Amino acid sequence: MNLIEAPWLPFKLVDSSEKILPITSISDPNVVDFALPRADFQGTAYQFAIGLLQTVMAPVDKYEWVDRYKRPPSCEELEVQFQSVVHAFNLTGDGPLFMQDLDTLDTAKSVPVSSLLIEAPGENGLKLNTDHFIKRGIGERMSLEMAALALFTLQINAPSGGQGHRTSLRGGGPLTTLILPQHSPASLWHKLWLNVINKNEWVYDDPDLKSGEVFPWLEKTRTSEKKGNEILFRDKNIHPLHMYWAMPRRIRLQVNNERGVCDITGKECESFVSEYKTQNYGGNYSGTWSHPLTPYKWNPKKPEEEHLSAKGQPGGINYKIWDALTLSSDEQGQRCAAVVNHYYEVHEALPESFGQIPNLWVFGYDMDNMKARGWYSTTLPLFAMRAEQQEQVLEYVRDIQKLAVDALWHCRSQIKSAWFEKPGDVKGDFSFIDVAFWQRTETAFFKTAKSLVDSATQNDTALTPEQAQRWLNSIRNTALDLFDELVLSELGAERSMAKRIKARQRLSGWLYGGKDIKNFIKNNKIDSLKEAS
Repeated sequence: MNLIEAPWLPFKLVDSSEKILPITSISDPNVVDFALPRADFQGTAYQFAIGLLQTVMAPVDKYEWVDRYKRPPSCEELEVQFQSVVHAFNLTGDGPLFMQDLDTLDTAKSVPVSSLLIEAPGENGLKLNTDHFIKRGIGERMSLEMAALALFTLQINAPSGGQGHRTSLRGGGPLTTLILPQHSPASLWHKLWLNVINKNEWVYDDPDLKSGEVFPWLEKTRTSEKKGNEILFRDKNIHPLHMYWAMPRRIRLQVNNERGVCDITGKECESFVSEYKTQNYGGNYSGTWSHPLTPYKWNPKKPEEEHLSAKGQPGGINYKIWDALTLSSDEQGQRCAAVVNHYYEVHEALPESFGQIPNLWVFGYDMDNMKARGWYSTTLPLFAMRAEQQEQVLEYVRDIQKLAVDALWHCRSQIKSAWFEKPGDVKGDFSFIDVAFWQRTETAFFKTAKSLVDSATQNDTALTPEQAQRWLNSIRNTALDLFDELVLSELGAERSMAKRIKARQRLSGWLYGGKDIKNFIKNNKIDSLKEAS
């Protein structure tokens, strides 16, 4: 089975029907999306297609990029373009196999194919029977198609997996950020092409697609039993496009050529995978990388230290981290994904049908070492701006984010004070308060952020007093509403009610007279509006 030539991916068509088609169908105007049965596989399919397009047909400049956006290639033209890499995408057969070790690993250990799924319980979890919430047997048999996606998903997201089982090039569970057009229905081609970078913005030499400099499975694995065999970004044998196809795990799928039922799709298949061979000490990606689809952070005082990819965290993805996903600043030690910066450079050349504000699709696992705590996927607005405007916008965005973070802290603290005699000693998960606060203030935040970006395009980044007042009102009202709903929604004993009223007074006192609040009012000249307390 060849992943370039065979029809193997489920696509959603403009009439909402689904159809299995080859990867070349991504340019069919009737195709609007992938239609995978798992959320992580959906994100993987996007990264597979974007990596393929960047590898074989990156445009030379923004003019060619815009032309391809306006006039997508035919499926037949894509088929011709993809022939240059067809040799690297055999999933089964003789010779090099997609994302699999060149060695057949005959003497290596066999493990269930379900172990390719990142949320599957590990060997110790199965042995000790501790898989209470993430159950075993979630994918004991996979069709070749689903096994290919599971394999690619693991290689590009791989968490630590025990001694010598290496993490992905971006570290375990990296966040991926992709740009999507807001108008609907947009074709899949437009969704993918927005994340392909022209070669004026990302300069690299033409790759040797027959070697392992791009596709590591075409050559013998550079194993990592000993120090000194790390794979570094500046390695002369590694091409920048390698980042899309990095392969930290040594794996060989064991294919059963008989009919079965795929546990992922629930459908019959001609052949299936129930086990794979795996060997530790695969490719050890080390040092600073800059994957084009992921944001990075580092210590601005020590820029020579390793830059770390953004990761999923408990509490999900919300506007608290929006700045880190969309803005770059060497001074602050952060850089948004290269595809986001590319959009900032080319957005003015897009046709009017594109719309004003695209969505930033952010997704990834929240990992606790080897364990998956959750999968996050959300869309956030992305406002176009020039690179030189980002430093100023970032400074003001952080101010309004900090005010929200402080307000939430005081709200949560006073809710606990109202509930408990010794709130500082109370353990437990109070993230539901955070989630409600972020959701309720999200619209106000993005309106305020949009005002900052609009001001920046006119060489003025400050909020007007009216805009600042609206943001302040939003966090004040939200914090007090949450307190009232969670604390004052039911009557209690007189002593209990007095305790709750005092907690509300302390919260209100900070919201209307706290030091940070006063500074925000002064810095944004809200006092000129003669605000009512």
